[in-house]
Order: sequence, then C-alpha cells, then structure tokens
Amino acid sequence: MLLDRFPLAGLRLTTPRLELRLPSNEELAELGELAAAGVHDPDVMPFLVPWTDAPPAEVARSVIQYLWSGLGEWSPQDWRLNLTVFHEGTVVGTQGIEARDLAITREVSTGSWLGLEYHGQGIGTEMRAAVLHLAFAGLGAEEAVSGAFEHNAASLAVSRKLGYQPDGVNRRVVRDRLVIEQRQRLTRAGWERHRRVPVTIDGLEPCLPMFGLPAQ
Repeated sequence: MLLDRFPLAGLRLTTPRLELRLPSNEELAELGELAAAGVHDPDVMPFLVPWTDAPPAEVARSVIQYLWSGLGEWSPQDWRLNLTVFHEGTVVGTQGIEARDLAITREVSTGSWLGLEYHGQGIGTEMRAAVLHLAFAGLGAEEAVSGAFEHNAASLAVSRKLGYQPDGVNRRVVRDRLVIEQRQRLTRAGWERHRRVPVTIDGLEPCLPMFGLPAQ
C-alpha cells in the first residue's frame, strides 16, 4: 500500500473550518486552476519568485510541478511539505512548511497562498495555525520563521495575530525593483501564548522518520 512506503499520504490536519492534506491528482489539478485564476492583486507581487506573472496555463502547471518536486526531492534532512487546504470540501489554497536538519535546528519556515475569492475570511490565519501546531506540538520545533514584503499587510497581520515578533529585514529585488522583506520569528513560548485555533493531527507517527525524527 502507498501508506506503507509513503506515510505522508495519510497525514491530515483539521481545524474547525479546514482540512490540510496532500491532494489527489484531480484535487491538485483544481489547485492549479485556482492559482491560474489569481491569488493576489496583479499590480502587487507578494512573492520573491514572481511565478504568478506567467500565463495562466504555466501558472497552473508550476503549482503541480512544485508540489511534486517537493515530494520527489524529499529527504529527512531537507524537506518541503505543501499541503492543500480544503474549506467545506473545496480547494482554497496551499500551506507549506519546510525545514533543514530539523532534529538539530528545531526550526521550520512556512509559506502559503489562497485563491483570491477566499481572501479576507480568516482562512489564512487558520491554515497557518494548523501547520504551526504540526511544527510545535507534532514535530518538536522550538521556533518558526516567516517573511512578507512590507506592502503585504494581510500576511504581516496573520503573523502578529499568531504571536510572531519582528526579526529584521532583507533587501530584495522583485520585478527589477527594490522591496523590503520583513522577517518574522515565532518562539515556542509565543506560540503557546497565542494559540487559539484547535487543531487535530492524524497520521503523524509513521511520518516522523521522514521528518528526520525518531519514531514514537
């Protein structure tokens, strides 16, 4: 069975409104179409790599290839997990979490996007809370980092709500222009103080060696 060889296929995070898991091929195609329809104001680029500037068909294909590449290149020392986010059974976006040498650094980073029609509903906060619960409660992380350009008020607001603190800036070039990325860092203590979203994790134990952690 697939789960015997690749237990990540059985990993699921659930919150009051959302389910986060790896998608089926058909659901992954839906995720690609969602991205092709738009995930942000085209006049403002929130990503360091402006992948959404491509034609819609290329955008959809890049989403599919990005998820596949993360799974195909996976190692316990260097992994990237991109979970599809479902709201009432509908694909609404993706939430990623990644780490290098997690067993030593105890640090993860996150990234995400939502289809435009699902912005402003608190979904972004809830789905990041889900992977933070996975990181701190499930994987034993001590810190989580994120970043957003200074014009990305929505992402920065999510970070503040979840307890992140400013962690400096990076000067970046996007679309041949200087942009300032504001780094954010969340400690375990900060996560404990700000955790408000109940999260259930299913199927984690057989996955632990894939994250570079001992099986329980």
